[in-house]
Amino acid sequence: MSQPAVGVERDAIATEYFSKLLYAPYPVQEEALLAWYTSQQGVLVCAPTGTGKTLIAEAAVYEALRTGKKCYYTTPLIALTDQKLVELQEAAVRWGYPQSSIGLVTGSRRVNPEAPILVVVAEILLNRLLHREAFSFDDVHSVVMDEFHSFNDRERGIVWEMTLSLLPPHVRTLLLSATVGNSYEFSSWLRRSSQRNLELVEGTERKVPLSFWWIDDALLDEHMEKIAEGDERMRRTPALLFCFNRDQCWQVAELLKGKKLIDKARQAELSKRLDEYDLSDGAGPKLKQILQRGVGVHHAGVLPKYRRIVETLFQAKLLSVTVCTETLSAGINLPARSVVLPTILRGPRAKRTLIEPSMAHQIFGRAGRPQFDSEGFVFALAHEDDVKYLRWKEKYDSIPEDTKDPGLMRAKKQLKKKMPKRREGETYWTQQQFDKLKNAAPAKLSSQGTIPWRLMAYLLEQNPEVQPLRDLVGRRLMDAKQIELGQKQLNQRLITLWTAGYVELDPKPVPLAAAVPGANSGNPSEPKKKQGLLEKAGFKVVRPEDIPVRAADEGTIEEMDLPDEEDGAEGTMSEKSIEQASRGYDVTDYRPRLAKPTERMDMLLCLRSINPLYGIFMAGHLAIASEVERIQALESVLELPNNVAHFVRVPPPDIMPPGPLATSRLDPRLLELGLASIEELTGRRSSDEDDEEKKDHWTPEPPPRPLALGEKIRRLFDYDFPGVQDVHSRSIWVVGELLEFGGNFSQYIRARGFQKQEGILFRHVLRFIMLLDEMASIPPVESTVETWEDPLDALADRLTESCRAVDADSTDEILLSSRGPDELLLGKPTQRRTP
Repeated sequence: MSQPAVGVERDAIATEYFSKLLYAPYPVQEEALLAWYTSQQGVLVCAPTGTGKTLIAEAAVYEALRTGKKCYYTTPLIALTDQKLVELQEAAVRWGYPQSSIGLVTGSRRVNPEAPILVVVAEILLNRLLHREAFSFDDVHSVVMDEFHSFNDRERGIVWEMTLSLLPPHVRTLLLSATVGNSYEFSSWLRRSSQRNLELVEGTERKVPLSFWWIDDALLDEHMEKIAEGDERMRRTPALLFCFNRDQCWQVAELLKGKKLIDKARQAELSKRLDEYDLSDGAGPKLKQILQRGVGVHHAGVLPKYRRIVETLFQAKLLSVTVCTETLSAGINLPARSVVLPTILRGPRAKRTLIEPSMAHQIFGRAGRPQFDSEGFVFALAHEDDVKYLRWKEKYDSIPEDTKDPGLMRAKKQLKKKMPKRREGETYWTQQQFDKLKNAAPAKLSSQGTIPWRLMAYLLEQNPEVQPLRDLVGRRLMDAKQIELGQKQLNQRLITLWTAGYVELDPKPVPLAAAVPGANSGNPSEPKKKQGLLEKAGFKVVRPEDIPVRAADEGTIEEMDLPDEEDGAEGTMSEKSIEQASRGYDVTDYRPRLAKPTERMDMLLCLRSINPLYGIFMAGHLAIASEVERIQALESVLELPNNVAHFVRVPPPDIMPPGPLATSRLDPRLLELGLASIEELTGRRSSDEDDEEKKDHWTPEPPPRPLALGEKIRRLFDYDFPGVQDVHSRSIWVVGELLEFGGNFSQYIRARGFQKQEGILFRHVLRFIMLLDEMASIPPVESTVETWEDPLDALADRLTESCRAVDADSTDEILLSSRGPDELLLGKPTQRRTP
């Protein structure tokens, strides 16, 4: 067994590593390896997907093992960490080191956590850098950041950006990225902002070249049968068939199920393997039928245990085709000879647009398997209407226009009547658009989004000085205008924390001359009038002054206009919106020196899965809520895809009557502030009685849809926190309905016909359980252990058993692994009150 060789020369280690390669490196690999072994601080490798960057990464791992040092290997996805763990363990054994020298740490799983080489999701590394008192980097030799183009992710890019700025100078860095359009600019920025000087290695050619094919003369099922024909050398399978809609994945798989895609020998082997798996619940029986025909389905709507089966069978070359969504292009590596695109558009039917070039390049790069293929194939198919028209035109043109044959003349006339036409409202694509994607320049890297609220809170707890935050904004990879807006938004966020009682600012914000009038201005009789209307509608009214003070209500702000809806996603705001959200304070010239955290700041660090400001605000209301109301409120902050959320709406009031929180607190407050009308609160129009008399003469308008509980809480939050743009809320009813089925997930799925989306709903329930744990740590002042923590814990236990009955391995990995500092993700240990 190999032993660490402290002090060994790096050129000797390089020679050793080259001698252990199973295959001779090709040019970009060799250049990157030489750069790694000769550079002082590391290398940035930009090369197309499929150019063997793993071999480069393993050089850093081998050097760390050889010298007895530590190495972190980061990926953006948990699924990718699992794959890299296996790959690196196999490599370590091949080099003569024990399998236990490679470990894994994610927020939900730990394998050999004390190993010198740790595969981690990117957030874990950032968290350890922020908790240097708990994690030493003195013995860390290097950090490998795989899929580094995730720097461009709008929500999570800040993780890679912050990590690079916090890495100690002695830690060498290997960044592995797909091709980017501004590699020199990025390297220069990294040198200026983080004093990290990386060698740049770029490649444009793949070891397995790609050939691109526009298919305009075959329908999808015909094309798939064609590429599956022949022997191992001739056929173009295994193939990944990408759809941009989960429902379409199932439709395509059903279409292919009856086609000849697999030979009898492999089908017999496939049958034996399928008998080893339990595919009896949910989508299992349907999936088994499809798998039997050599076709797999892989997307978030498929349960994790079923996705693992598809991955295993595909990697064993027993599946000819796996129908998948685009998420697979950035995740685990399923070795495919071909990539097939039935469309190059994505989005809702009425708003379909061409996929982004960066996504297209990721998808294209999945074709071609090193050591197996000499060529990878990318097929893009024309719309079926265009294929049918082309076939018709070939028949029509085959009959001469000047023919005198009566039979041919009649045939041509009949053909003309049957000419296929494009459908109204349908969106089509062309070969030119496909060529445009193929030849598009790679995306440029740039800083994305804003500093998350929890990270901002953590940094201020470590150091209340504002200047480091201002310097962080000023160093971002943005143009001058964006940085200026970023500084204003930082001021606006500090003011938000100050008005909500989370920090004390020094000096205090300066009101503008034209400050917005307060909420108490206007007609003093108006609130009483609105309360009278609400009482008349049958609600019990509690005046605001009678409501006990809650943590979420401290520092209530004055009424003002809400920001325009012109802001981008992920917290990016326009200059106008920032000014509107500043609550009447100057955000342009204001320069606070200190933002001292108050005792309330700790609460912001307890919530990881949702916006912490919104979570604390919501908790402040839920002490008086019924269990049904609590479930409604908590479910409303967990995102679900539109095509699933549409079918799991909160039942109307006649089925699920409003509870005490709605009737005694939210409704009176919304009405008093003018944030909701009687019609929106009751679902009845005020003129309904008059309509009864007029119904013989005209048709009354349908009643408005009443606001669900989550929508009511959100309106109050937006009123109190107009500057907080990065909140998701949508009223849904999944956990509540699951409990109506006694917690039997499989029965719920069958009864509601959700087999094709069960993976999405399973993940939703797991996320709900994790949210319950977080919410239990921020009890409202009106509550006790018995009324708050105990009910939430009991509900979490009940739902955990429901999930374990479906997929015990995935449930245990996500929920039941031991919690440590890594899982806190910028927070402190969860504090519970003593009973």
